[in-house]
Amino acid sequence: MKLIKNLLKGILILFALLIATLYLTDTDYLLKAVRTIYMQGYTTAFLDDYHKFDNRVVKNGTPQPWPNHADYNRAKETERLNKANKDWGTIAYVIIKNDSIWFENYYDGYNKDSKTNSFSMAKSYVSGLMGKAIMEGYIKSLDQPVCDFIPEFCEGKAAKMTVGDLSRMSSGTNWDEAYYSPLSITTRAYFDDDLEKVILGLKMDKEPGTAFKYASGDTQMLAMVIEKATGKKLYDYLTESFWKPLGSENETLWQVDSDDHDLVKAYCCIASNAKDFARFGKLYKDHGKWNGKQVLDSTFVAKSIQPVFPSSPEYGYGWWLKNHNEKHFFMMRGHLGQYVIVQPEDNVIIVRLGHQKSPDQGTTTFTEDISVYIDEAYQMLNANGQ
Repeated sequence: MKLIKNLLKGILILFALLIATLYLTDTDYLLKAVRTIYMQGYTTAFLDDYHKFDNRVVKNGTPQPWPNHADYNRAKETERLNKANKDWGTIAYVIIKNDSIWFENYYDGYNKDSKTNSFSMAKSYVSGLMGKAIMEGYIKSLDQPVCDFIPEFCEGKAAKMTVGDLSRMSSGTNWDEAYYSPLSITTRAYFDDDLEKVILGLKMDKEPGTAFKYASGDTQMLAMVIEKATGKKLYDYLTESFWKPLGSENETLWQVDSDDHDLVKAYCCIASNAKDFARFGKLYKDHGKWNGKQVLDSTFVAKSIQPVFPSSPEYGYGWWLKNHNEKHFFMMRGHLGQYVIVQPEDNVIIVRLGHQKSPDQGTTTFTEDISVYIDEAYQMLNANGQ
């Protein structure tokens, strides 16, 4: 009995030392990571993890439901699409043709109103909010220095960093985009309860505005700029700028770092559903107009969906760009295979949400699953005379 007591006492001491070490080394965010992700059986963020974090409500206004197409749901998934949906854990697959729901299906117990994490699709919204802030005069232009809003970035190379650099992922900071390392800054940002502190700790690595480097920290810094410029919380600015005007059918949630600091995780973490996510794709497809009203400047929209750097034709301002089968697509993309894929000439929007991407991630700019979701949507459309 004494041996057991001593053993338990030793375990408690070791546990206390571990906790103390985490706090002393400023890695106590790992406690939250263990509690919210790792103890749930996951090695990275997952679709429904928003339940584990603090959120802010983004309210909807008067709903504007998508109309159903005359051929609504007459098509069936192809064999290849069925296999992809099963293998990669699709929970929503929607095809919108001529601004009408042509096909929709939901899987694994999810439905049309189910909220799931958008992950990096949120970056497109933040870039759009930057465009809105420029349109409304809160920000002078894409070329306005970040230093005007965040004085910690007013020296050396940082003084040259512009608001546009943050949207086009060319800040030049030392942010390291690593999702599966528990000690990476990306992991810290996801779990730390003070995101501003994390961002203000970034250092300059390269000359700003010279090359594309995918960095979630750029979007997070951009969110801080927009809040400073507008004097509004980003979740409120999203509500008034897009969520209500675009007629979203459901309110949504946006994760914040903590109730105390109240800063949105701007690079990720808007929890909504496929058809409400699709509205932002339609806004850009229609050059910033919604129901005849210019919600977002058309010149900004056009600039956003064109490559910025010749060496990185895959990215514009907050949007991914892909040429496939002699067609040009622009898209919102999320960590586990969240996509809003737009082909403006064909007036087609494809939305896929799910638990994972194809396993070739990291080997190419675009994972193979994206091509599958595009090809099979067009196979279904063509087989039905669309």
